[in-house]
Amino acid sequence: MKIGIAADHGGFELKNQMADYLREAGHEVIDFGAESYDANDDFPDFVIPLSRAVGREEVERGLAICGSGVGASIAANKVRNVRAALITETYSAHQGVEHDNLNMICLGGRVIGIELAKAIIDAFVGADYEGKERQLRRMGKVAELEKDWES
Repeated sequence: MKIGIAADHGGFELKNQMADYLREAGHEVIDFGAESYDANDDFPDFVIPLSRAVGREEVERGLAICGSGVGASIAANKVRNVRAALITETYSAHQGVEHDNLNMICLGGRVIGIELAKAIIDAFVGADYEGKERQLRRMGKVAELEKDWES
């Protein structure tokens, strides 16, 4: 799977560890930065380019990491065709894909451990959208909201 990844300083270390983990699992990883630790960087500078790639389907899934995961989640969901969520456990990681066609997860680099992050990522990339009638109906209603967006 082609997976995009991005982080600010709050998620920089975890981003690098998860990028290595994903590559070792056989995934193609596109790194949207940060390239180095800088306590003055801003998460939108990395999360938005990743989100645009997810929204355009240039990558199949996205992983954004900031200190708490909250800022990354807010920024990601401002981009058309992105369905991102802050994930802290494995059930939501796979259920979000299966029922809600989640295509991007956000993690908190300062609040989640490496092994849990690996388990969450495994659940996320291992899941497929079920696309049942009720799910398509619900996601259609969500997609309608984007028609009001200018970009």
